[in-house]
Amino acid sequence: MLPYSPPKILFNRHLETIYPALLRKVDMHSPQRERILTPDDDFLDLDWYKQGASRCVIMSHGLEGNSSRAYMVGMAKAFFSKGFDVLSWNYRGCSGEINRQLRFYHSGATDDLQTVIHHTAKQYGTIFLIGFSLGGNITLKYLGEGNVHTAVKKAVVFSVPINLHSSCLEISKPGNWIYTKRFLISLTNKVRSKAALRKDLNIEKLGRIKSLLEFDDHYTGPIHGFQDAIDYYTKCSSLHFIENIKVPTLVVNALNDPFLSKDCYPAERFLGHPRVTFEFPARGGHVGFASFDRKGLYWSEMRALSFVEAD
Repeated sequence: MLPYSPPKILFNRHLETIYPALLRKVDMHSPQRERILTPDDDFLDLDWYKQGASRCVIMSHGLEGNSSRAYMVGMAKAFFSKGFDVLSWNYRGCSGEINRQLRFYHSGATDDLQTVIHHTAKQYGTIFLIGFSLGGNITLKYLGEGNVHTAVKKAVVFSVPINLHSSCLEISKPGNWIYTKRFLISLTNKVRSKAALRKDLNIEKLGRIKSLLEFDDHYTGPIHGFQDAIDYYTKCSSLHFIENIKVPTLVVNALNDPFLSKDCYPAERFLGHPRVTFEFPARGGHVGFASFDRKGLYWSEMRALSFVEAD
């Protein structure tokens, strides 16, 4: 298909990122929610778009996102219109209700994705995975860990921080303050809400945190069994798992993505990979790829459809 070219009014990477996130409206019927239990006595809320199809697409959202974000609903509509059933799942604490356990979600939480896949495979023999940003990292890590369910046939991921440490440094640069401030407010509010329910969550340092790395150092890392932020980034970056992926996979990272470091464009490192295809459009921003003249579809949705439906 044609390479991505943004609308003229989205003339820089920040507009390409912010416009779809704040202003895009997708006309799609409401999903059916299902709550499933996790092995550690927590819950995940799944939002289904069903029409009796034999194939299902499982979609994983980005940091502090959820199943109702425009990029999730837009992708769901694109695949639903082509005869797929679609499952948009919400990470722990992202569905509008704080989860029960001390843990939240994080960039390497493939155990929850595996739970969702195994649940879905009870109904479908053919499953495709789509991930955005943090959800893309989880998807790639899952595929590279080696315990992939046989029902999973292909995967497509967009705007993936495949090196978590260097990407955290990139998004924390002064020119990206609007993103880090938004994420920190949302994350710290979520920790405060959890602390109101659990006495084993210490929030004494929360008010002094000024960066995403500090948040991961004090909360994301230790809460999820890592020594600190660097240990968390090192063990969860999908960069270290891509080599072992056996399922046909498409990775699309825009070169002007304000969230991504140079390490997130590893064309030379994985040159000739038999299953993973990398595409690095010059434009697109972060989870952007807006289009105004394609019957409501964004370029990313058309690209995902073409990859999944190709023989």
